[in-house]
Amino acid sequence: MKTLWEIMSWVSQKERFAKIEDYIEFSKYYLEFISVELQAEIIAQNENNYRFFQYRRDGEYNITRPVNGDLFLSLSDYDSIARNFETTLEHIRDIKDDELNRKYVNDFIYTTQQSIGCALDALPSSKTNTSRKVNGDLFERLMQLIMKKLGFAIESETLSVKVPNSTETMKYQNDIEIKINGEIVAIGSVKTSSKDRIDKIFLDKLMYNRLTQTDTPHFAIFLHDVQRAGKEPNYKIGQTFLTGHFKAYTIGLNPLDGVYYCDLRPIMKTDILLKKHIKTLDYLLCEDIWDYIN
Repeated sequence: MKTLWEIMSWVSQKERFAKIEDYIEFSKYYLEFISVELQAEIIAQNENNYRFFQYRRDGEYNITRPVNGDLFLSLSDYDSIARNFETTLEHIRDIKDDELNRKYVNDFIYTTQQSIGCALDALPSSKTNTSRKVNGDLFERLMQLIMKKLGFAIESETLSVKVPNSTETMKYQNDIEIKINGEIVAIGSVKTSSKDRIDKIFLDKLMYNRLTQTDTPHFAIFLHDVQRAGKEPNYKIGQTFLTGHFKAYTIGLNPLDGVYYCDLRPIMKTDILLKKHIKTLDYLLCEDIWDYIN
């Protein structure tokens, strides 16, 4: 079993996450570690399906981000799914009508990325900004690798789009560009949460399609929209999803073609407008992405 120091060193080196297999290997070691080496698991006071991991002295008794216990897999379940995960991706449309396996795909991705995020939470507070950047970059790379396993040509690049009747250009840094025969057929944004980022995604779709005179689908992938709130011992989770902003941009500007979460907030399952526009990540992989490219 790896020590926490080894895990922290590993997760800090982005170059060690070059393939899906690398993500899986790391997550197995992390899940093994937390099964026996935590100081405590703390249950969120307001939403009991969320919990926080507290490290021992080797992790300065740090407390992690909230983890949804309904989605976060045990080591044995994770290991079982991992054996066929890449094959499942290559034949993802075969499980379109298989509700259980679709949930496994969603939970597997959630567990993989949250293992990375929680491991980064063990780092000293002086490295918080670096940890946030590493976490976001590794989630973006994971989703790019997954899209490639689906059989797509994927690029992450900065585009320069000419402004009509002008010498000026607009630059777009896209997390995911799906191309067919060299042409962009869909654009995706990948973020761990929508906090402070949702406005730009809507505006990017509006401006890009207007400048290029296209109707290119734009979709967004988010891991979750929760953060730790409260103080010891009454830790809670706080929602970072801005319901009003999302509705205003969807109704008043232009709706995104799809918004996908591993960890949906309860309001996303009950609100009529949000239910229409926000789904779990398996919907993108099993269904919607194939419509976008057509």
